[in-house]
Amino acid sequence: MTRPPAVPPSLRDLVRLRRVRDRIDRDYAQPLNVEALAHSVNMSAGHLSRQFRLAYGESPYSYLMTRRIERAMALLRLGQLSVTEVCFEVGCSSLGTFSTRFTELVGMPPSTYRHQAKGGMAGIPPCIAKQVTRPIRNREATRSLRQ
Repeated sequence: MTRPPAVPPSLRDLVRLRRVRDRIDRDYAQPLNVEALAHSVNMSAGHLSRQFRLAYGESPYSYLMTRRIERAMALLRLGQLSVTEVCFEVGCSSLGTFSTRFTELVGMPPSTYRHQAKGGMAGIPPCIAKQVTRPIRNREATRSLRQ
């Protein structure tokens, strides 16, 4: 049994998907789930997930976790909070899940990152530091290394 080809998002869906992405960017530290995000734009959770993946190349949950990890990296670079405090500050409720996801995206555990990055970006504007330290998924990192 083969699956029919995915239908690209309509313009109306793209507008709603952008609203979801903007909400994730704005409210990443709040408890968010796909059902609530879908409800806010009058879509089913399944339809939102499929269309979000088609439009942005990743699931809404994956996008949310990437935003959280980006913010966690910035907080860890400052060195003022513990890893546990950073975990809860960015909206994660499980230190284990946070550490696992952080390690997947960054390539090292949060405690190691905190130790190595502390003060390493001194004098660099935060907007530049964010671009330079943006997390890259392992499969994307291997793809960029091949090029």
